[in-house]
Amino acid sequence: MTTVHDFIIVGGGSAGSVLAARLSENAGTSVLLLEAGGGDRHPLYHLPAGFAKMTKGIGSWGWKTVPQTHMKGMVIPYTQAKVLGGGSTINAQIYTRGNALDYDEWRQMGCDGWGYDDVLPYFRRSEDNDTYDDRFHGTGGPLGVSQPAAPLPICEAYFEAAASLGIPRNYDMTGEAQDGVGYYQLTQRNTRRCSASMGFLTPAVRKRPNLTIRTGAQVSRIVVEGGRAIGVEIAGEGVLRAGAEVILSSGAIGSPRLLMLSGIGPADHLTGLGLPVVFDQPEVGSNLQDHIDLFVIAECTGPHTYDRYAKPQWSVLAGLQYLLTRKGPVASSLFETGGFWYAEPDARSPDIQFHLGLGSGIEAGVAAMPEGGVTLNSAYLRPRSRGTVRLASADPMAAPLIDPNYWQDPHDREMSIRGLKLAQKILRQDALKPFVKAERLPGPEVRSDQDYFDFACAHSKTDHHPAGTCRMGPDAAAVLDTSLRFRGIDGLRVADASVMPRLVSSNTNAPTIMIAEKAADLIREAHGI
Repeated sequence: MTTVHDFIIVGGGSAGSVLAARLSENAGTSVLLLEAGGGDRHPLYHLPAGFAKMTKGIGSWGWKTVPQTHMKGMVIPYTQAKVLGGGSTINAQIYTRGNALDYDEWRQMGCDGWGYDDVLPYFRRSEDNDTYDDRFHGTGGPLGVSQPAAPLPICEAYFEAAASLGIPRNYDMTGEAQDGVGYYQLTQRNTRRCSASMGFLTPAVRKRPNLTIRTGAQVSRIVVEGGRAIGVEIAGEGVLRAGAEVILSSGAIGSPRLLMLSGIGPADHLTGLGLPVVFDQPEVGSNLQDHIDLFVIAECTGPHTYDRYAKPQWSVLAGLQYLLTRKGPVASSLFETGGFWYAEPDARSPDIQFHLGLGSGIEAGVAAMPEGGVTLNSAYLRPRSRGTVRLASADPMAAPLIDPNYWQDPHDREMSIRGLKLAQKILRQDALKPFVKAERLPGPEVRSDQDYFDFACAHSKTDHHPAGTCRMGPDAAAVLDTSLRFRGIDGLRVADASVMPRLVSSNTNAPTIMIAEKAADLIREAHGI
């Protein structure tokens, strides 16, 4: 006899973990969570600095972009998580939410119920904040949110350098104001990563008899009968049936990919690949937005960052230090210092984000620096360019065609390079002179607009913030309605970063968790559970 679950959640990442935990709170509701990747037991998933190894290893699909038309054909590695907890298991643990105006803008676009005052309670509900309990922050929630445990003196010098340029210190960049530089709070608890799977799918939750969690479960398609999603198909197993809803939480790349593999998407694209068209929805996989990252790398005057710990003898010492004190490089996410400021002086809110990297990123091609180096990344936060996710073939195992279409709009290029120049300026301030010997990248030879463009086309990387590919909206063209229900197919909902009509002005993990928290309430309300 075929087992029927009330809810099948496809994708055990940040959103899927939240949904599985929240929907299974009702003991009378049967929930199945399917994750294509493995479990998150490997110790490196739980050490704050461990993500540096896992983003290119077993926790990633290993995808990359198509050649970027507006960046001299550059191909950029595009890490997408393949592990329980998703991006929250392999990211740098930075807890930011975007700007309040991002969500008010969603509401102005017709997404009622998604303004900042509407979503703030969901951010607060998730949080177990070790520092703040106020209008903006909560305590006692599943998600550990903590102050960094291992900052270095160079971080304070960075704050002084920014202040000399009129950029203020901000002690809570997810509070009253986003503007300024400071320490990011991190998704950690007791100096260990608190991913969505670790926070929401606790041992007690995982033992609930009404919740089934399966890893290594590759869904090949969503099954639609009579205009309704009735389940999913797993290769070699057949169809798993959902009595109430199929909820797609596979991320801004994975969700449109699975929809198209299921025959749901742009009819011309599907027909061209020989896939039967189940439902023609031209916007599936469109509207892709992402933040592109440029960076400055400077050589240090002494061992002011964590670079030396890459050497075997030092890494052993770092491990011992972490075990004994919960301090040092293993306790660091390496990018917990940063801030938000302006490339465009009259922008409605900060449009540049900085991350101070406590290392040199030698993998970027910098010659050996005896004392190591420091990195300052900058990203333009509100790109106008729009890209696509498409299928390369009808093969469910084939990598998708990911085209963020970076700098298709020249405004994005101009603002990105302004942000890079501001990062250079910060690192050149007097406050950092005791720490910084010389800029190595871009370096003094990069001067003209063409030089900066050429540098960016050789060194840019994604900030791993894809969004928008199954956008919600009040208009008939939108993939989802504002309750995240798929428009045109019953029993199908999407809840992850793909639903964002416009990318938020920050990292996307906390907003994705918020989306899942709100989605859980929408689903419970719809089904009276």
